[in-house]
Amino acid sequence: MTQSNLEPIIYFGQFGEYTITETDRQGVIVYRAGLAIAALCFAVGTALTLWNGSDPTIQAALTPLYFVFCTALGVSLLTIHIYMVQLHRLLQLFWLVGTVAAVAVALQHADPLALTVFQNPQTLWGMGFTFVALTGIYFKEAFCFNRLETKLLTPIVPLLLLGHLFGILPVYGERALLALWAVLFLVFAGRKVVQEIPPDIGDKSVFEYLKKGNG
Repeated sequence: MTQSNLEPIIYFGQFGEYTITETDRQGVIVYRAGLAIAALCFAVGTALTLWNGSDPTIQAALTPLYFVFCTALGVSLLTIHIYMVQLHRLLQLFWLVGTVAAVAVALQHADPLALTVFQNPQTLWGMGFTFVALTGIYFKEAFCFNRLETKLLTPIVPLLLLGHLFGILPVYGERALLALWAVLFLVFAGRKVVQEIPPDIGDKSVFEYLKKGNG
């Protein structure tokens, strides 16, 4: 597979040979960095909420933390490698809808965003699309890499959000699922940091094949 230390590695994909460029590698690094920042923001926000979520100062701090989370997630969705272009665009659209909805909710209510969502679950009809996009990433990673944490995250996210939306989960159940989500998200992001880069790029020959209108 290698020709020499000075020449690029030649990979043999399903539809031909390809090489991995420095741009490809940088894209994966950006994708993982976005996930790491999003996971860290989510974990800090969760910890603050579970520690003393009724504190007005903490509630106010959660709003900028949430938008940093959204921004980082958006960067990851721009740089993630997904063979199906339509699915990739759909996840990006979900993120956009959810982020715009969050901005609208924040502007329309005087209360901090987290308090507004907690007291008005119907806001998740819009903001929830951001987490649909995030769940799409979890599902993709579970399918491609068979990761236990993403297999667990894929059902946990909709269970918590729908449970809160329809009021079917007790508060202690929501807190437990939120804590589990934060921990597993950190585990997922941490494992991505140490994973080899080529698997996240995928088979570039498939991307080229699909780009030519073959699928």
